[in-house]
Amino acid sequence: MFSIVLIALSLSMDAFAISLSAGVSIKGLRRFYMVRAAFLFGLFQFVMPILGWYLGKTVRVYIETYDHWIAFGLLAVIGGKMLKEGFAPPKKIREGGDPPGGAGQAGDIRRIGPLLTLALATSIDALAVGISFNILGHGIWSSAALIGGITFLVCLIGFGFGRRIGRFLGKWAERVGGFVLITIGVKILLEHLAG
Repeated sequence: MFSIVLIALSLSMDAFAISLSAGVSIKGLRRFYMVRAAFLFGLFQFVMPILGWYLGKTVRVYIETYDHWIAFGLLAVIGGKMLKEGFAPPKKIREGGDPPGGAGQAGDIRRIGPLLTLALATSIDALAVGISFNILGHGIWSSAALIGGITFLVCLIGFGFGRRIGRFLGKWAERVGGFVLITIGVKILLEHLAG
């Protein structure tokens, strides 16, 4: 059980970093968006190991070949757009529209498209964990539930901490958020290339 908790904490770190980054870069982020994002990050971290477990040995070779490139590409594109928007001049608030509030369009977890992309990108490693659980003959359901639950809690902590930091960063917050996403993508890529 202790080893599963460590695996869960390890798998949740990318989602934690994104939650922290969103808390920093999105001014006035409402609790609804934080809970929804934490839930989706946790849900993906729950579903992906189960999917990996059922895929088992049959597709392992194919997934391992390019999973890190997919995660790197998704995070690099979103992070790059956030950096670009972070250095762009501020946009005027439209009448009746939402204020820009940071995070631009690319990494704005208030929008479902970017949120699902980030949840997928950060959960690809959990797919590989599910495959390895199958190979080792380890059960999956309770482990996946623990991984998803820990990710949910860790993300809520990240959002709360990020909101406190964000008050001090101002315009740099979006740049920091973009840099964090690109760094996570590079980390995932280098871990797989080195391993």
